[in-house]
Amino acid sequence: MADASPLPGSPPAHHRLGGGFRNLHTDTDQGPRALFRWWFERWRSPRAPDPARGSLPREAPAFAHPRAAGDAISVTWVGHSTLLVQLGALNVLTDPVWSDHAAPLPGLGPRRWAPPGIDFGALPPLDLVLLSHDHYDHFDTRTVRRLAAAHPQAHWVTTLGMAALVRPRGVTRVTELDWWDETDVAGARIACAPAQHFSGRGPFDRWRRLWASFVLRAGDRRIYFGGDSGYHPEYTAIGRRYGPFDLSLLPIGAYEPRWFMRTVHMDPEEAVQAFRDLNATRGNGEKQGRRAVMVGMHWGTFKLTDEALGEPPVRARAAWTHAGEDPDDLWILPHGGTRWL
Repeated sequence: MADASPLPGSPPAHHRLGGGFRNLHTDTDQGPRALFRWWFERWRSPRAPDPARGSLPREAPAFAHPRAAGDAISVTWVGHSTLLVQLGALNVLTDPVWSDHAAPLPGLGPRRWAPPGIDFGALPPLDLVLLSHDHYDHFDTRTVRRLAAAHPQAHWVTTLGMAALVRPRGVTRVTELDWWDETDVAGARIACAPAQHFSGRGPFDRWRRLWASFVLRAGDRRIYFGGDSGYHPEYTAIGRRYGPFDLSLLPIGAYEPRWFMRTVHMDPEEAVQAFRDLNATRGNGEKQGRRAVMVGMHWGTFKLTDEALGEPPVRARAAWTHAGEDPDDLWILPHGGTRWL
């Protein structure tokens, strides 16, 4: 386990000596042997059936166009980890993917189970794009090019090493952040926070670019975007520094088998615990009574792992109830679904 408090003057603990990055609380590099074991187990053991392609619930989006008024908050699920968040007049997009496949080339890799919940041409004018890491289901070069052409005014905030991927696709306004760095965009404050994951788009760039989560603050409103992550102790530190959050956007899918996925993907029960860690200050002093909503993401769009596509919401709701949280404060959106806070 890396030391989270390095000596003064030394590089941060999540920076690898010689370049690249690592996690603070686990070694996620299981290597080819573990990958082949997983493939063998998938071939040998039957898996739970998935819903038919295109059969998952869908709604017509109901976000404000071109912008929301006052300090209202809306969130619309495009699919997977792509969400349109409206924080007052600020329009924010997370980990944008509109392609049919999460892969380096068209037609390869996991195919969408559901079309994007917002038609690309229907997007409102974007102010901010948050980009958590370089994996194909979160960073899609075809979508980046389309967004750069259609929304040149948008400011992209991402992690160390990612600008070299973004700029060649036409993005001109991009800021890279390390964990705990902050920047201001369009009147909002964005903080980069830890995640437990890894990076790499091929066999030769593993660990080279940083992965992260993000905090978005505007006025008294606070939103947490979890990116892609296993469960880790830093959620408590993030909550102490920035929480509680009006919305916590957290991954609930792509978690089986646990022996392989635990370090990089939370299961629904861990996602609920992460939410509670992030919002543990809800009962303290002036924060008493502040409403905190969890939005489940990273499920139901791309078939990445072994659990049935419809399982994550079922387990998330059961864990939420077991934790004693208000049922109205867990939002499992259909594709295209919009909710207002």
